[in-house]
Amino acid sequence: MSFEKVRSYFEKLNMGDRIKNFDSSCATVEQAAETIGVVPSRIAKTLSLRKNDGCMLIVMAGDAGIDNKKFRHFFGLKARMLTADEVMEQIDQQVGDVCPFAIKEDIPVYIDISVKRFDSLFPACGSPTKVIELSPDELFTYGHAIAWIDVCKGWDLYHQ
Repeated sequence: MSFEKVRSYFEKLNMGDRIKNFDSSCATVEQAAETIGVVPSRIAKTLSLRKNDGCMLIVMAGDAGIDNKKFRHFFGLKARMLTADEVMEQIDQQVGDVCPFAIKEDIPVYIDISVKRFDSLFPACGSPTKVIELSPDELFTYGHAIAWIDVCKGWDLYHQ
């Protein structure tokens, strides 16, 4: 069901033809990179995290991870992932399919600057076998992001 919402969202933007469908799974960064044929850092992964009154999504490059110190400084709370059941309940997507597209309006989306070093990335589309290729700015726009943030570690601006 989640993919149908995402597909409809992109079709309304005349971008439905940019969704790529694969026979193999893209549910993890490693699987997606192998299936698509790109380096893992070009997979835009979306993490579902708790916030005081619900949840938030943070989209980052595939080689990035949350830096707890930066996260706490920016948000004023500890980074805690939602459980698989909470992801389904609050975001209406399954772990491995989570994306910032066609979600409830009250879920804030943030994009980490780790994605800015690429011309394009591949976020999920609400299905373990479907992705869309977007520029960082398109990811920000179509994901209805609130802000660019710097809360990740493990990536290097000079390494792709």
